[in-house]
Amino acid sequence: MPAHQIDKSLWGGEKVFDALLAEVRERRDEFEKQKHISQDIIESFKEIGVYRSMVPKTLGGDERSPKEFLQMVEAISAADGSAGWIASFGMNPAYLASLPPQTIDKVWAQGPNVVFAAGIFPIQPAKRVEGGYILNGRWRFSSGCMGADLLAVGIQPDGGEQKLPLLAVMPAKQVKIEPNWDVIGMVGTGSHDLVVEDVFVPDEWTFVRGSAPNMDAPFFRYPSLSFASQVLSVTTAGLAREALDVIQGMAAGRKSVTGAPNLGEREYVQIEVGKAEARYRSARAFFYDATDEAWNAVLAGGEPSREQTNLLRLSTSHLTHECAAVVRTAYELAGMTSAYTDHPLCRVARDAMLATQHAFMGAITFKNAGAMFFGHEPLPGYL
Repeated sequence: MPAHQIDKSLWGGEKVFDALLAEVRERRDEFEKQKHISQDIIESFKEIGVYRSMVPKTLGGDERSPKEFLQMVEAISAADGSAGWIASFGMNPAYLASLPPQTIDKVWAQGPNVVFAAGIFPIQPAKRVEGGYILNGRWRFSSGCMGADLLAVGIQPDGGEQKLPLLAVMPAKQVKIEPNWDVIGMVGTGSHDLVVEDVFVPDEWTFVRGSAPNMDAPFFRYPSLSFASQVLSVTTAGLAREALDVIQGMAAGRKSVTGAPNLGEREYVQIEVGKAEARYRSARAFFYDATDEAWNAVLAGGEPSREQTNLLRLSTSHLTHECAAVVRTAYELAGMTSAYTDHPLCRVARDAMLATQHAFMGAITFKNAGAMFFGHEPLPGYL
C-alpha cells in the first residue's frame, strides 16, 4: 500500500526524490556508525529544497505549506528516522524570523539553503557587555550540528528574568562540538554537546524563542512552537509506516524455526496488525486535520485560534505516542527476528523509543491541553 501521501514534484521530482530515499535507506548503517548524517546527504537535502522550504520567495525560498513540509519529513523518516529528524530542521525560518530585520537579510544573503541547528538547554548565563553578550558554557542535544552553517544556544542575560529562552546565533566555526551522543535511538542525528568559550554575540544576532516574527509571509502566522514540535513528531509517523510495511512484508517469508505458520497466517498477528494499522491512520488523520484547520485560518487572512493551536500541540504528542505503540506492536509480533541489530524493526523500535523522550512530546503536553479544555491557562511556552 502507498506509504505516504506526498507531491514529489515539490521535492525534485519523483525520480530524484525516490533515488534520495533509496540512498538514505542504503546508508543508514553509515549514519549510525558515525553518529551524524553525511554531508553529501545534507547537500542533497539542499538540492531538493529541504532547507529553503519555509524561506519566503523574496529571499529565494519556496514557501511550502506546513503540510507539504511535514509530509516530506515523514517520507524521509520511513527511510531513516535520523535522516528525517535532521531534515525537519528545514523549518528553521520559524525560529530565525524572530531576529531583527537587518540580521534576517544577512542570514540568507548568500542564498536560501541555510542549515541551522541549536542547543538551547540548559540555559546558560551570559555576560552583558556593550552591544551584546559574552558567552561561555555547554549546551546539550544539538541535533544536526555537524552539518550546520549557523548554531544557536540558549542564554539568560545577567539579572534577566525572562520566561522564554533568549537564543544567541553564531557561525558554526565559533562553536566547539563535543561528540558525546551515545544513545539507544536516533543515533544518526548527531545531537552532540555545543561548547562555547568567550564568544561575543551582538544583540542583533539574538532573539527570544517563540517571539513575534519579523518576516512577512503566511507561514509566519502559523504557530512557530507548534510547528517546531510537529516536525519532530511526524518522524514517528514515518517510522510507524515503515514498521507496518516490514511486518506485513514478512508474511511472504519462511515459516518460523519452531515450525509455526508464517506471520501472515497467524490469527493473532492479523488481529494486532489490523488494530495497529487503524491506530496509526487515526492518529495521523488527527494530526493532519489539526494542521489543515490551523493553516486554513492563516490562508483566510488571520491566525489560528488558541483552541486550534491547542489541537496542534495535542495531536502532535498523540501522534508520537500512538505511532511508537504501533512500532512496538510490530516489533513484538516479529519475535526474535526483530531483536537482531541488523533487522529494520530493531532500528525503527529504537528510533521511536527515543522520539517519545523529547520534551515537546512529554506528558506535560497532555496536561496543558487538558487545562485549556477546562478554561485554564497552559504553562508558558505551550502556545
